[in-house]
Amino acid sequence: MVVKKRCLLWDWTNSSGPGNPGVPWAMDQCNFNGPISSVSNWNTWVPPELRGRAPYRPMVHLEAQLSGQDWNNVWNSDQPIVQYFNEPDKNGISPQTAADAWYRQMVPLREQRGKKLVGPAISSDENGKTWLADFMGRIHDQPPDFLGLHYYGTDGNACIQYLKEMHSKYPQPIVVSEIASIDRNVGSVYNFTVQLANFMDETDWIFEYGFFGCMRNLADGFVSPDAQLMRPDGSFTDLMQKLQWDQPIAPPS
Repeated sequence: MVVKKRCLLWDWTNSSGPGNPGVPWAMDQCNFNGPISSVSNWNTWVPPELRGRAPYRPMVHLEAQLSGQDWNNVWNSDQPIVQYFNEPDKNGISPQTAADAWYRQMVPLREQRGKKLVGPAISSDENGKTWLADFMGRIHDQPPDFLGLHYYGTDGNACIQYLKEMHSKYPQPIVVSEIASIDRNVGSVYNFTVQLANFMDETDWIFEYGFFGCMRNLADGFVSPDAQLMRPDGSFTDLMQKLQWDQPIAPPS
């Protein structure tokens, strides 16, 4: 039986738009009958090339998505799960501001539209932990349905320990909406990805996770180039093929 927990992080530039031809055809390479559970593009609009082949995860990325067309997209979405805030601890959003918007807009989204909510996806450093504890204390009577986390690092065991620590502190199932190795050694990147994918597939309190990222160009100099899931021409890397086809993923021989 296939365990479907792997969210495809599909960069918005893969979709066609004004001045950006994109590579929408590349989604036809995806195996939606395997471990891929959903698709996210860090936005509120569905990639047209998805064509209903998997659930979409709209995201209230930052405060700008709480108004205008973005909020209309979220409110009127027919998708069951909405993600709230992407690394607010690094984007100047205070726990109080996030809690105020949570009660004002996200709680009604759950109560009136029936959505399940992923809490703010914080970074895994001490500042992120402190931010999350403050936020969760402010919304204790309306907690999220899922705990949102990110993890970037080089040590798979340390990542597993972090996930266990957060699970022991908060009871919600976990959505690791971004995870990747930042190691510059290709073997280490592969080992990290294999170890974490297999661990999260086997762990019942992990609801979903997304390896960063399916994009043609490096987002920045932080994530390892060897962790890329897409080449500049839109074709998939070997690591992406493993993530969309193999379960469990075999360790290196």
